Amino acid sequence: MRTKIASRAGLSLFELVIAIALIVGIAGVYFLVGNPAGQLAASRNTKRQLDLQTIMNSVRQNIADQPNEQFACAAGPLPTSSTRMANASGSYNIAPCLIPTYMFNMPFDPNSPNTHYQSNTDYDTGYFVMQNASTGQVTLSAPAAELGKTIQLIR
Repeated sequence: MRTKIASRAGLSLFELVIAIALIVGIAGVYFLVGNPAGQLAASRNTKRQLDLQTIMNSVRQNIADQPNEQFACAAGPLPTSSTRMANASGSYNIAPCLIPTYMFNMPFDPNSPNTHYQSNTDYDTGYFVMQNASTGQVTLSAPAAELGKTIQLIR
């Protein structure tokens, strides 16, 4: 008499539960150690810093190009109190003074609601600008910075 040995195909329920538990455990360790949300917030903060540097370089180039060493803009001199850079009422319309002569487009905050740049007549950077009247220092700031950071550039 011959007996057939049944070949085993597939996974048992126990093996499947162990595999899922391992995957969940590895994913949990990744989220605890890797902190992807924190890393994304840190990368957005880095973009904000780079955006402010780009805008500041353009503002400084504009000032350097003027014989009186004052910022030249149809919107008038830089504001002496912190003012949002946007094409909206109560904001400082800086884009036409910088684009296309000093920049190709206007950077904007990567995570603030309603920030965008479509054109010099349709934009909101989410960033703020001011110039100290007594020292002439220009201050740019990103108020939507994350992780409790203050992002500000003064020159």
